[in-house]
Amino acid sequence: MRIVELEPHTDERGFFARSFCADEFGAAGIAMTVVQANISRNSRRGTLRGLHYQTEAAPEPKLVRCTAGRIFDVAVDLRPASSSFCRWTGHELDADSHNGLYIPAGCAHGFLTLSDDAEVTYLMGAGYAPELARGVRWNDPAFAIAWPFAPGTMSDKDATYPDFDTQTMKASKS
Repeated sequence: MRIVELEPHTDERGFFARSFCADEFGAAGIAMTVVQANISRNSRRGTLRGLHYQTEAAPEPKLVRCTAGRIFDVAVDLRPASSSFCRWTGHELDADSHNGLYIPAGCAHGFLTLSDDAEVTYLMGAGYAPELARGVRWNDPAFAIAWPFAPGTMSDKDATYPDFDTQTMKASKS
């Protein structure tokens, strides 16, 4: 996972910046072809979405940016061979700083809105495959994510994902 910062060129009109460049990402060791772009609009502060991922058959690398408001964005490494397996990273993303979070394939992703009217854009490296969609519970003790506060709004599906079983995950990948 990596924070991606823009390099804006400013003048009296405002600024211009590239939010994605395959050549620059490749030079930084990030290989990602964008095949889908998504937008999530969230009306209320305290809305939680996630933690979502797709199985190994079609994992989804993504670049996430908050284009309105503020969010606490989280990625959990679910790659059993990774040195950071089951560890999480969380970063505040907001429209003012224009920062983003690159999340590699094989990681779960979710966010908590820190403001009303938060909008999130995703550049996806794989298309959505509903039959491969999975999730892990936002407050699973296996990860011990330090969310800024408890969510007030989330889907029933996100609230009821089962506990993550690291042994099952490791065994299924061997």
